[in-house]
Amino acid sequence: MSGSAARTATADVVCLGESMVTFLPSQPGRLADVPSFSRGIGGAESNVACALAAAGHRAKWVGRVGADGFGDHLVDTIAGYGVDTSAVRRDPGRPTGIYFRTATDRATDTHEVAYYRAGSAASAMSPDNVPYEDLLAARILHLSGITAALSTDCLALLENLTAPRDARPLISFDVNHRPGLWRDGAAGPEVLLALARRCDLVFVGEDEAEEAWGVLGTEAVRAALPEPSVLVVKRGSDGVTVFSRTDDGTERDTVTTVPSLGVDVVAAVGAGDAFAAGFLSATLRDLPVRDRARHGHLMAAAVLTVPGDLTGPPSRAYADRLAALDDDAWGTLRLGPGWTLAAGANEEVRAT
Repeated sequence: MSGSAARTATADVVCLGESMVTFLPSQPGRLADVPSFSRGIGGAESNVACALAAAGHRAKWVGRVGADGFGDHLVDTIAGYGVDTSAVRRDPGRPTGIYFRTATDRATDTHEVAYYRAGSAASAMSPDNVPYEDLLAARILHLSGITAALSTDCLALLENLTAPRDARPLISFDVNHRPGLWRDGAAGPEVLLALARRCDLVFVGEDEAEEAWGVLGTEAVRAALPEPSVLVVKRGSDGVTVFSRTDDGTERDTVTTVPSLGVDVVAAVGAGDAFAAGFLSATLRDLPVRDRARHGHLMAAAVLTVPGDLTGPPSRAYADRLAALDDDAWGTLRLGPGWTLAAGANEEVRAT
């Protein structure tokens, strides 16, 4: 992380991207059959910002929304988590994006998402209309591949932000390969690979790396992405493998594998964003790599045990205590609904 960038930082983390109003189904089933929906918010980068703010960090979200009621709702809701939204821009000529989804896991064939984001205010973000003074005045700038897929102007913005520059913040990038968002589906993987290779900290799923780039296994993912100082390869129920560059001038990696937790899942949405927030939170605190990954797992477990994309994280003291468990105790931990409040209620987390 650049020393001069850190000295002038007005935020710990700035997250740039589109946030949308999401409509959550009142019951399982096809979108055609669901009778009603409740309103929430969704957006990979704003999810990360909300989780970081709830964890006590100075988080800022930079985005673009319509001058409409849905834009009001987004800004008010995100600000309600403690996120600085002062750099959000309103577009009087374009709407705020919305989407509807089913209750099933997005990894299943029955999951449906209906996006209404074409021509949205966020898709008009470009190098000419975002506040660079806000984006660069942070210890960490967090981006995702979703933004690159929204428009050619959005892609130009990400290419500009990830270019080498003096005193840039640490650039964090979640690949977030979404084939359905790319106007030219064949171009998406190549674009995402090029962007990821320009960043300092990269999150990517082992499965999405195989789908996008045809590489199989963590070592192959690292070979495809040799540049980032830290590469986090998410392996689903098998945990994560983190490749972190040593500081001895040899360009060698330290490889750290951290198993996932046992979780009684309520809804499998938002876990990736929550993991990134937990990992970034621990990075800001300069914790060891193993503990960064464990904090990622704990933040993901908080979201997995509630119905929506966002929830309050465990207290920092409680999360630190769990992250410090020995390997055997970590391996037997099982977390269910309400676990984030267990410490305050003098309850014990269930172990198997």
